[in-house]
Amino acid sequence: MTRYSVDPERHELIASWGTGEGDLATRIAAVPAEAQLSALLGLARALTHLSEAAWRTYTHPASAAASIEPNSEGWRREEERKSFDEVQSAIARPNLPQDGMLDVSYSPLVESAHRAGRALHTLDDQKLTDAVLAETATELAAVETAELGDLTGRARQAVLLSREGASPVQVAAADRLLQQNPFGPAALLTETDPTAAAVAAAHWLAAAAEVTAEAGGHSPTTVLLEADDIEALPHETPTLVLELLEAGSSPYDAVTGLVRHALHVADGLLPDPAGLREQLEDLDEDLDEHIGPDTDPEDTGLRLTPLDPRRPARDLLEDLLAGIHGCWLLHEDYDELDDEDTDTDEAQDWGDEPAERQQDRSRERFAHLVREAAAAHRDRLT
Repeated sequence: MTRYSVDPERHELIASWGTGEGDLATRIAAVPAEAQLSALLGLARALTHLSEAAWRTYTHPASAAASIEPNSEGWRREEERKSFDEVQSAIARPNLPQDGMLDVSYSPLVESAHRAGRALHTLDDQKLTDAVLAETATELAAVETAELGDLTGRARQAVLLSREGASPVQVAAADRLLQQNPFGPAALLTETDPTAAAVAAAHWLAAAAEVTAEAGGHSPTTVLLEADDIEALPHETPTLVLELLEAGSSPYDAVTGLVRHALHVADGLLPDPAGLREQLEDLDEDLDEHIGPDTDPEDTGLRLTPLDPRRPARDLLEDLLAGIHGCWLLHEDYDELDDEDTDTDEAQDWGDEPAERQQDRSRERFAHLVREAAAAHRDRLT
């Protein structure tokens, strides 16, 4: 989301937002030098809340909810998205106290707009009001642009957000980047929506696991556990994704399901009571060791979600890319075993090459095989 602040020395209202590579900032308007700082801070706070509410309609789209029946969560999300049309009028003509009473909107977005409007009413500066109206139009347009899968300009801040759904445009863009570099180029983390990028990465991880499993004669769902013996890897979550794919889930369903689960946990909800009960039952015999006033939650091994609830999509994407790297580590290990069986002179020639060049050749050979496997199972992404 965009964060708004006041520079009390320069008397300016400032907006800043993240891009995945760092934060950008822009001057929105000059503020009256004689204005009370508390009123200016109230305006900045209301605009920040407005941005947060607007971007929540992006991260929590109605299409990702179970139902859009009246009064359901999906219906509420749909109504909140429709309220974009009310923001400008709420800022220009906010609800003001009358006879000690104040009308408050049920919509977090619209109520934030009214609060910004009331702060502007107190400040009574038309140029500042016009600048804020233009700024909110820019911010809402950024959300709309991101919904279409275009993460340029102000919409680029979406690369830092976790979304319950994934734009087909962004999935295709991430897939193209992985086609260029199956290990995951830097642009995957700085130019694409992380949920969509994770959908594409799940497809490429499955291809990498298939190539590695074929080389070693193992199941694709066990390769990362073996790779962890070579190099420490965050293997649990990528393995879970591989197990979901093997069970018949699509990359889209596997990824968005995990991200949605983590976002619900972040919202303080209990998304899977049955799963939690099963988890506790599995630990029933040892549960006494995991309860008590002196128990450190980090020592129990119990997690409500396998992802970081503060950044679930980005966390999942990073783990999936680590999984592809782990597949290569194990595949390279199999290659070295095969090399031991080659002709002595040929092995000597290979051994004369610098280690870095050997590694580059191994990575490129692995990437070629993964591209072939990914192309053979292209239907996973459709």
